[in-house]
Amino acid sequence: MEDEEPYLTPISKREREILARLATGLSDQQIADELFLSLHTVKWYNRQIFSKLGVSSRTQAITKARALGLFGANDLPEPVISQADSKLPIAQRRKVEHHISFTASTDSTRIAYAVAGNGPPLVKVGNYMSHVEYDWDSPVWAHWLEELTHSHTLIHYDERGSGLSDWNAEDMSFEAWVRDLEAVVNAAGLRQFPLFAMSQAGAVAVAYTARHPDKVTRLIVHGSYARGWLKRDLTEEQIEEEKLMISLMRVGWGRDNPAFRQVFAMQLFPDATSEHIRALEEQMRRSVSPKNAVRLESEMHRIDVRDLARQITVPTLVLHSHEDEAVPFEEGRLLASLIPGAQFVALESKNHLLREDEAAWPKFVKVVRGFLDEDE
Repeated sequence: MEDEEPYLTPISKREREILARLATGLSDQQIADELFLSLHTVKWYNRQIFSKLGVSSRTQAITKARALGLFGANDLPEPVISQADSKLPIAQRRKVEHHISFTASTDSTRIAYAVAGNGPPLVKVGNYMSHVEYDWDSPVWAHWLEELTHSHTLIHYDERGSGLSDWNAEDMSFEAWVRDLEAVVNAAGLRQFPLFAMSQAGAVAVAYTARHPDKVTRLIVHGSYARGWLKRDLTEEQIEEEKLMISLMRVGWGRDNPAFRQVFAMQLFPDATSEHIRALEEQMRRSVSPKNAVRLESEMHRIDVRDLARQITVPTLVLHSHEDEAVPFEEGRLLASLIPGAQFVALESKNHLLREDEAAWPKFVKVVRGFLDEDE
C-alpha cells in the first residue's frame, strides 16, 4: 500500500515532536505555545512534514507516521532555554548544534559559514569581530545566536579577514563584502529568507537587498548606518577622534593594553562590566589581526548606501540604541528614513552591542520576533 512506502527524506527530531502533538489533536497555536515557537514556524514545519511524507493533510500525515513507526518514547521536546537558564554562565548553557562549512567567494577567498537551529531560514550578515565557532562561547555574542536560532535555522558567516574565513584576502572592499554574502546564500542553497544585520553589516544587507529583492522577504538591521565616517558632516574634533582610534587599533588591538581596551570597550559597552571587557579582549584576539582590523575599519569609513537604501522594497525594521556611542542614533534614524516604509524602533540603551541583562534586550527580542512572525 502507498501508506507503507518509506519516506525519502529523514524526519527531524523537531518534526517528530510536532507530528506527535498533531496526533493528540493539538491546534497549531497550542503546539506553538507548548514548544515556544511562533505560529508561523509551526505552519512552516507542517508544510515540511507533509512534503516529506508525501501527504496533503493532518489526518494523512498522522496515519502515515504511525504506519512508519515515527511515534516513539524518544519523541520528546528538545530542552528550551528558560529565562532562568539564560542567566547561567556561558559554559553551563546548552549550545545549539551547529555545522561549519566553507565556500569560495568570486575572488577565491574562503568564507566560513555555519548553520544552526531548526525552522525556516534566517541569514545573518557577517560583521566585525565574529568567529563562527568561538562566538557560541562568548558573552559578547552567545545570547544573540541563541535568540536568532529560537525558531529559525540560522545561517551566519565570518567576513573575509576575520574568524575562520581567510585572513590574507587582498580585496577588503565593501563590494567584496556584498559578494561574500551572495556566495554564502548560494552555497546554502537558499531561495528566500529574512536577512538580519548589525553595525557595518547593515549597509551590506541594504546593498544585497537592493540587488536581490526577490530573495529577501524581510530586512532587520540593528545599530547600523547608511554612510560611513568620511561621508558624514564631521567637525574637526570628530575627525581627529577617529584618526586617534585608528592609531590605537594599530598598536593596541588584541594586546594586553588597558588603555586601548578601555577606549574600545566604552564605544561598544559604555556600562561594561569587567567580565565584558575581558570577553571583548578575547573576542578581538580570536577574530581578527591588528592589520585586518585597521583595514576593515578604514573601509567602513567609506561606506555610502544612501541611494541603495531608497531602492529597498521589502518590509524593513531598523533598531538603534538611543545613546549608542559607536554609531550615533541620528545615523540609524537617517537609515530608516531612507528606506521606504521602514519601521524604526529606538532602544533605551547606551550599548552598541546589547547585553542580555539590560532592559533593552527583552524589547529587542519582542520586536524582532513579532516582525519575523509576520513573514508568511
